[in-house]
Amino acid sequence: MDSVYSINIERAVLSSILFNPEEIEDILGVLKHKDFYLPAHQKIFEVMETLHSHDLPIDEEFIRKRVNSKDVDDSILIEILSANPITNTMAYVSEIKDGSIKRELATLATTIKKVALEDEIPATQAVDTVQNELYKITTDSASSELKNMETISTETLDYIKRMKEMGNKHLIGETTGFYDLDKQTTGFNAGDLVIIGARPAMGKTALVLNMGLRNVELGKGVIIFSLEMPAEQLMLRMLSAKTSIPLQNLRKGDLDDQQWSNLTAAFDDLNNKKLFVDDGGSLNINQLRARVRKIAQNQENNISMIIIDYLQLMQGTGGKDRHLEVSEISRGLKMLAREMAIPVIALSQLNRGLENRPDKRPMLSDLRESGSIEQDADIIMFVYRDDVYKERDEARKEKEAKDKGEEYKSTFINKPVEEAEVIIGKQRAGPIGTVKLDFQKGFTRFVDKEQTGGAPIEVVFEQVADVQKETSFEMPEGIV
Repeated sequence: MDSVYSINIERAVLSSILFNPEEIEDILGVLKHKDFYLPAHQKIFEVMETLHSHDLPIDEEFIRKRVNSKDVDDSILIEILSANPITNTMAYVSEIKDGSIKRELATLATTIKKVALEDEIPATQAVDTVQNELYKITTDSASSELKNMETISTETLDYIKRMKEMGNKHLIGETTGFYDLDKQTTGFNAGDLVIIGARPAMGKTALVLNMGLRNVELGKGVIIFSLEMPAEQLMLRMLSAKTSIPLQNLRKGDLDDQQWSNLTAAFDDLNNKKLFVDDGGSLNINQLRARVRKIAQNQENNISMIIIDYLQLMQGTGGKDRHLEVSEISRGLKMLAREMAIPVIALSQLNRGLENRPDKRPMLSDLRESGSIEQDADIIMFVYRDDVYKERDEARKEKEAKDKGEEYKSTFINKPVEEAEVIIGKQRAGPIGTVKLDFQKGFTRFVDKEQTGGAPIEVVFEQVADVQKETSFEMPEGIV
């Protein structure tokens, strides 16, 4: 146990602060009072921190006034005052932090034994408890350093040079799969939390599946957490978009010989791709993080995107009210995106209130529990199809007329291809605005505006392929 603490080292650091109070600024960037092993040392450091925060002198007199003799024996304070000054204080600080982390790991080992053998709780809950405690240790031990202007300037110039070498084109991150959307966003970048919101039946799941499938076809790895729909249903949608076989035909197995041939080829192709689906349903942020890490630790999986369908179905980790749970989830997803350095895309339901507006195009305030989501997200976009509301409105008018014994002739035409709007309501590093796409309903497929009528899938992304070639990316002929 001696290897996880040293009273002499702790005493030396506290003595160093007394001799050079200005050092506490750097030390507070690494240590907390709980990192000290001896309770008396914890209390003295806590008092030093309080004095510093109130711009009061960190000296013997002020410390004695604030230290209870029951907590700190006078002999301990005398030993600190009489200790010899040290020169490389931060090396001693690192030793204290290292010992603190090891003690926490030892405590976690005891916790693992307790929840595994003593507590009468399900195994999944036990694993969740352990993962949560380990994550706390990991985040608490993470450290970063302030960068000076010279370092920032050098890194920024290197970034600009890399962009120049790419040909000054607009796709920097992972492709959205759509030319104009890539142009508006530069793609989804490392560390981005992307929220895609819509009312039911607008096609937000179809949109994000199109995005995920496109990246899979580019040889990237994609993880989908489906909390609402089983993996088989997701696969039917992706196969429909990939093969141009109507979704209803796939659901019924009503395929002609050519369609069977196309479907077999699609399966052969997808079997070689890095697509991972978790459709377990109930999921909290700690479980999600653990599953992502497990898949991502194999570098061959080349994970480039994480998709969650959808955010409001995720669980909190404690007995919080729903707003606090959503805040915990959205913050956790943002931290996961930064930790893994890949974009995390989460779908979100919208409030019913927009249904009562004349213009039903969504806005940021329509997000459920919108405060924390809006704050944590780097990009927020909404899916809107006006024909959905027109069709509902015409159906309502027909029913009302029928109830009155009147006749009403609807002028609405249910088209196989409808115009869709992707409304960018927030973007930290770029403009907001609207990108128009076409939604091919039979194939649950969004395509760039120029492509309509169920054109062959290779043509759908012809423009994106051209852009990728110009930016030195290799893009195989592909799939939505």
